[in-house]
Amino acid sequence: MQTVPLRPVPGPRGLPWLGNLPAFGKDPLTFLARLRDGFGDAVTWSLGPRRSLFLSHPQHIAEFLGSRAGPYDVLRIGWAVRRLVGDSLLLSAGADWRRKRGMVQPTVRPRQVRRYARTMVDSTLAAAGRWRDGDRFDLQREMTLVTQRIVLRTLFGNDLGDRTRALGAAMAAAERAVASEIRGIPLFLPGWVRLPYRRRLLDAVATIDAEMQRLVGARRAGTGPGGGAGTGGGTGQDDDLLTRLLAARDEEGCPLSAKEVRDESVALWAAGHETTSTALTWAWYLLSRSPEARARLDEEVDRVLDGRPPTAEDYENLTWTRQIIKESLRLYPPIWLIPAVAGEGAVVGGYTVPVGTTVWCSPWTAHRDARWFRDPLAFRPERWDAQAADVIPEHAWFPFGGGPRSCIGARFAQVEAALIIATVAQRFHLDVTPKEAPHQIGIVVQPAVPLIATVRARPRS
Repeated sequence: MQTVPLRPVPGPRGLPWLGNLPAFGKDPLTFLARLRDGFGDAVTWSLGPRRSLFLSHPQHIAEFLGSRAGPYDVLRIGWAVRRLVGDSLLLSAGADWRRKRGMVQPTVRPRQVRRYARTMVDSTLAAAGRWRDGDRFDLQREMTLVTQRIVLRTLFGNDLGDRTRALGAAMAAAERAVASEIRGIPLFLPGWVRLPYRRRLLDAVATIDAEMQRLVGARRAGTGPGGGAGTGGGTGQDDDLLTRLLAARDEEGCPLSAKEVRDESVALWAAGHETTSTALTWAWYLLSRSPEARARLDEEVDRVLDGRPPTAEDYENLTWTRQIIKESLRLYPPIWLIPAVAGEGAVVGGYTVPVGTTVWCSPWTAHRDARWFRDPLAFRPERWDAQAADVIPEHAWFPFGGGPRSCIGARFAQVEAALIIATVAQRFHLDVTPKEAPHQIGIVVQPAVPLIATVRARPRS
C-alpha cells in the first residue's frame, strides 16, 4: 500500500485564548466533520490554549494509535475524570502504564471472558424475565440496569445487595459530572474551583470510595462482597476481577497498591457498563428500524441456539449478531474521540509532530466517511460479511482504539453485547420510538431523547 504523506493545513481561525473551544463545545461532532470535509485529512486547530492536530486518514490514524505507547503522553486536562478514575490505565503513561497493563490485562483475556459468559446471560434473563408483552420502558435505563448488574457481578463476584442502587446512582452521578466538564471552559479550570457539578462528583466519589474500601477489606479478610461468604448468583470469588487484581504481581513480584486496586476497579466499572449499555441502546434502535436485519437475527438465534440460552461457545457462531454489533458500533461508537500529547520523536506520515501538540482522531467521523464506507449513514450489517464486496481500510473502524493502548475490555464488551442481544432476541422484539433519534455528546455518544421500547413477545415455534 502506498504511504500517504501527512501535510497539515491550518483549520478555522479561533478566538484569543479560547481558540476553537466555543465551536467545539457547541457541537463537537459537527466541528470535527467540518475539519475533515472543509480542510483535509490533517488539520491544525486549537482547543483553548492547546495546539491540536486532527487526523482523518486511516493510515495516519493507524500510525498514531500504533505509537501512542511510545513518544506520546496522555492528555491530562479535566479535573473530573481524574478524580473518578485516578491514576488508572486510562490516564497512565510510560513505564507506569506498561507495569499496570501487564497486571490488569490478564483479568479480561479471552479465556477469562468465557468464564463470565454465564453471568452475562443469567443477568439478562433476570431482567427479561420481568418483561411482558406490551410493556414499555426507557431502553437505555433498562440496558444500563443489565450491564450494571453484569459488571458488578464480574468485578465483585456477586450483587451488592441493598447497596447496589446507591452505588449505581453514585456512578451515574459521577459520569454525568465528567460529561458536564468535557465540552467547555471548566475543562481548564483548576480543581479548587468548586462548581456545582464538582461538588456532586465529590459526593459520588466518596460513596464509591467507601464501598471500594469495604470490598477490598472484606476480600482480604476472606469474606464475600456482601460482608459474609460469597455465595450464589455471581462469578465466585476465585474468578471475579477484584480478586484477580488483588492477586496480580508485576515483574518484581510487587502487587498493586490499595489505591491502584481502587483506580483500576473503578475504571473497569465505569468503562464496563456505560459504553456497552449505550452501544446496546443504539443497536436495538437500529434493529427496530430495520425489519430485514431483525428477521435475520431471529433466524440466526433460532438456528444456532435451538431454544436454549446462549453460551460462550456460541459467540463465534452468532455471525449475524456480531455483524449487527459491529455495524452499530460503526454508526454510534460510544467513544467518539481519542487524544494523546506528542513528545520527542512523534512522527505521523513522515511529519514530525511538534512537541506538546495534542493529536486527535475520531471514530465517529472516520466511521461515517463516505470514502471508506459506501452509503455511510445506512445501517447495513451485511457490509461486514466475510464475502462482502466492500473493501474497508484497516483503522477506518476503530471503536476500541487501536495499537498497544487499545481498550483492554474490547473482547468482554463484544461478547457481552452479543450474548445480551441473542438472549433477548430469542424471546422478544423491542419496537423503539422515536424512529429518528438525535444524539448528544457526553463521555459517550448517547440518545438526546429517551428511547422508549415496546416489548413484543415472539411467538413460540
